[in-house]
Amino acid sequence: MKLSTYSFKWFTILFLLVALQAQSQHTEAYKHPPSEVVTIHSRVLNEDRKVYVHCPKSDSADLNKRFPVLYLMDGDNHFELLAQYADYLSRPDVSAMPKIIVVGISNTKRTRDLTPTNSIMDYLGKPDSSSYKLSGGNENFLQFIKTELMPLIDKSYQTEPYKIFAGHSFGGVSAINCMLTHPDMFDAYIAVSPSLWWDNEYLLKMTDEKLKTGSVLNKMLFYSNGNEGGSNSFFHKHLLKLNSTIAKKKLKRLDYMYKHYPSETHMTEPIVAYFDALRFIFKEWGKDR
Repeated sequence: MKLSTYSFKWFTILFLLVALQAQSQHTEAYKHPPSEVVTIHSRVLNEDRKVYVHCPKSDSADLNKRFPVLYLMDGDNHFELLAQYADYLSRPDVSAMPKIIVVGISNTKRTRDLTPTNSIMDYLGKPDSSSYKLSGGNENFLQFIKTELMPLIDKSYQTEPYKIFAGHSFGGVSAINCMLTHPDMFDAYIAVSPSLWWDNEYLLKMTDEKLKTGSVLNKMLFYSNGNEGGSNSFFHKHLLKLNSTIAKKKLKRLDYMYKHYPSETHMTEPIVAYFDALRFIFKEWGKDR
């Protein structure tokens, strides 16, 4: 049957309307909830701090549902990445993890906040006072999270007790330092390419001292490194040393994973490592459902 020009025109319009409606319905089904920017004045740090908060889409069937919280350092760089991962992996058709709240902490003085000791030595062991003279403020930063940020998030959002702490590079240093010095602050820790060279391998030494052989550490820990100078680089050797130290301690109830990404650089590694970290932490999710 041959359509007239008039009939063909209306047939085309009808087809486009149906297609647009279907596209609109699909978009609505997977629309990402908006994120919020919150500013908090920290008395501990004596400054205003900006944080990004991404909450799951509300469930009309359970408006009182509460969610785990992932606290992320370097929020300016990695917040959107983690928010998208969390949304995708928790979609009903994927169901690889529960819905979570993601809190990204923006930087003001990154070296100050994320390093555990005051040191002016760079990764080559050469003095660099211009970059590192304000280092060593990680304890204050952790106190800001514990005494100011966490109470605000718990008061303002529908949180449950389970908490994750994640960071890259100096942020990875902060995550491991927190696990060793304040293990009860979080249930799981993610350290992507932690800069274990810091202050003459300070954290590697502290890991060996703090973790007593056969002791109980009921946590989850994911750590990784990329191709930061090849298989003989200090980054890779340090992560192997960390992994060896943790293995020989035979800690009870510590569930840990080390991954090496030889095809990723220091800056591309977080893209794959954070995904793998979430899959590891929630590996048991849905198995009994």
